[in-house]
Amino acid sequence: MTHTVEKQQQQQPSLFLGVCCQSEEPRLPLHSSIALFLLSYCECKSFKVFLVSAAPARCSQRLESQLPGSLEVSDTRLEDVPPLVRGCRLPAVLDETGQLCRAGLAVVLRHIINKTLEAEPSRNDVLALLGFKKTCLKACAEVSKWTRLCETGIPSAVEERLQNPNNHSQQLPLSILTLEQRLAEPVKVHNDDKIRRQKLQEQRRNGKNESPKGQGDVDKESAPGEAPQAGDGLELRAALAKLSVESVPAVATRENSEIRKVKTTDLPPLEHVFAEGLYFTLTDVVLLPCIYQYLCSLQAHAASTLHQLPHLLRWYSRVQEVPGVLRAAKACGMTLSVPQVPTPRLPGLSAEEKPTSPLEQEDNPEMTTQLPFVGGPRPTMTKLKEKGVEAVFAPHPCPAWTLPWDNLPGAINPTEGKMSNIRAVRKRQQLNNLVAMVTDQARPGYSIVDFCSGTGHVGIVLAHTLPDCQVILIENKEESLVRAQSRSAELGLKNIGFIQANLDYFTGPFQIGVALHACGVATDMVVEHCIQAGAAFVISPCCYGFIQNAVKFTFPKSKRFKETLTYKEHMILCRFADQTAVQLPPERRLIGKQCMGLVDLDRSWEAETHGYLVQVMTMEPESCSPKNNMLVGKPPQKSGLDIGVSQLEAPVHN
Repeated sequence: MTHTVEKQQQQQPSLFLGVCCQSEEPRLPLHSSIALFLLSYCECKSFKVFLVSAAPARCSQRLESQLPGSLEVSDTRLEDVPPLVRGCRLPAVLDETGQLCRAGLAVVLRHIINKTLEAEPSRNDVLALLGFKKTCLKACAEVSKWTRLCETGIPSAVEERLQNPNNHSQQLPLSILTLEQRLAEPVKVHNDDKIRRQKLQEQRRNGKNESPKGQGDVDKESAPGEAPQAGDGLELRAALAKLSVESVPAVATRENSEIRKVKTTDLPPLEHVFAEGLYFTLTDVVLLPCIYQYLCSLQAHAASTLHQLPHLLRWYSRVQEVPGVLRAAKACGMTLSVPQVPTPRLPGLSAEEKPTSPLEQEDNPEMTTQLPFVGGPRPTMTKLKEKGVEAVFAPHPCPAWTLPWDNLPGAINPTEGKMSNIRAVRKRQQLNNLVAMVTDQARPGYSIVDFCSGTGHVGIVLAHTLPDCQVILIENKEESLVRAQSRSAELGLKNIGFIQANLDYFTGPFQIGVALHACGVATDMVVEHCIQAGAAFVISPCCYGFIQNAVKFTFPKSKRFKETLTYKEHMILCRFADQTAVQLPPERRLIGKQCMGLVDLDRSWEAETHGYLVQVMTMEPESCSPKNNMLVGKPPQKSGLDIGVSQLEAPVHN
C-alpha cells in the first residue's frame, strides 16, 4: 500500500482521513465525515482519498454507503502513511511533491475549496463558502473562540456521545448550548443597513406591529421544515438568492421616504439564517454532519431535548434548503429530515439559570487584555524585587559567531527577499543567534522543527547548514509556507518538510524546537510542545503585549510569580515589555527590557519544573531587534551539558 500512496502523490494531492473502530466495526470520525461532505458538496475530484486505520481492514468496502461514489478511495494502514502525514492529526493533505502537508480540519477544508476553484473558477457557490473577505474559519483555534467551538468543541462533544451510546444523559452538551445561544443573537454583518431597511418596510407592509428593536417572537417563526413566510423570511430569501446559480431577477429595493428617515439604531435586527449570519459558509458545512449525528443519537430523549434548541432546529431546516446540500448529504449516507417537535415549549431559563457558554467564559473581565496601567510597571517590578525576583540574563556563549553569509546560496540570504537592506542585516544577525544555539545541540539524525516559520528564514538555513538532520517548518499561513517551499526547491534541499497547521495538529517526534519571534502566547505554545516531546528549544519571543490567559495557559505561570503577582499585575509587565522600540527614550527602553526579562524568567521557571535547564539571554548584537531575548532550554537528559561553543568553533566567520 505504501507504493500506491507514493505513486499517487506524483499525480495529484492525497487526502488522508482517519477511521476509528467501534464494536469491532469501522466508523468515520466526524472530522472525516465533514471532509467527505464538503468534497461531495463541491463535487471535487482533485484528491486521491485514503482511509487510514490502525489495523488492516477493508474500510472502504465496509463504509461504502458513506463514501461519495464520485471519489476514488483506497485503504491504507497508519504505518504505511508518509512520515510527514504520520506526524500530524488527521485529516491531512499531502501535495504532489510529498514535501508539503496541510493538517487540521479547517486548513484541509479551506484547501479543498481552493482546489475546487482552481479546477472550476466559475463555482461562485463554492467561493461563497469562504465568507466575507475569505476569512471563514481562517483564524486558528488557539486564538479564535469561534473556530475552536466549530472545529473542536462541537465535534468533540458529539464524538463523545457517539462513543458512549448507552449514556442516556439528557443534559445538553455545553458546546451545543453555546451554538443555540449564538444562533439566537441578532446578526452583525458588513453593510447590513440596506437589508434591515427592507425588513422594516416588509414588516410595515404586512401590517406587523412588532417593535423595530425587538427580536421577534420565536413562536411566530416558521416551524422547522416549513417554508419561510414572506415577512419572516427576508433574510433567508436574501441568503438563498446569493446561492442561486442562475441570475436573480432584479427586485425593487428602493425604500419609501419614511423608511429612509428611520435611524439605523431603530432598524429591526437581522436574525440568523446560517451559522455565521445571513449566508451559507464553510461553518455550516462543518456543523451539519455534527448536528445530524447528534440528532440521530438522541433517540428516545429527542422530545425533551429538542424543546431547548429551537434556533438550532430552525438552522438545521434552513441548511437543507441550500441547493446541493441534500444531494451531498445523500451521497455521504446522511438522510436529512427535520425532527417533529411538539408545539408546547419548556419554560425559558432565567438569566441566572442559563449556562455560561465557552464564549462567555472567555469574555470574563479577568481574561481581557484591556487592563489599567496604574502606576506603570515600577510598582510591580518593586513588588517582585522585594521578593528577591529580578530579571537575570545569562551571558551569550558565542557572541561573535556568524554564518558564512557571503558563501551561502542567494535563496538563503534574507537580502534576496523584499525587505530593506537594514532589515536584512538585522535578520541575518537574528539568524546567527538562533542557528548557533541549535547547531550546538543538534546531532546527526535529529529532527528539528521550526515553529511559526513564516517564509522559512530559520528552517531553510538550518536545513542547509545541517544536512544530516531533518527540518520541518510549521506555519498556519499558506502564502508564507508556499513561499518557503519555493525557496527550498530553488536550493534543492531534500532534508526538509513543510506543514501548514496549527501547533496542536502536529504530533510527530522531534529533538529540537526553534522559533524566531513567536508572537504572544505562541512562545508558550512552542515551549509546551517541546516539553511534551522532550525536545530542546531555542525561542525568541515577541509581542509580549498580546499575552493573555488562554484555554491552555494562565499567567503568571511559575509558582514564585503566582505567589507574588496577580494576573493584572503580570499583564502590566507584558504591556510594558513591548516598550523597547529604538525611537523610545533610553530609560523607557531599559524598563521595557527588564519587563521582557521578568516575563521570560516566569516562563523559564515554569519550564524548569519539568526538569529543563533554561537560560534567558540577549541576542548579539542587541541592536539586531527590539525583541532580542532568547530562551534556550535543554531537556532533563541533556541538562548536564553546558551551553557551549564546542561545535561552533569550526564554522566561525568573523
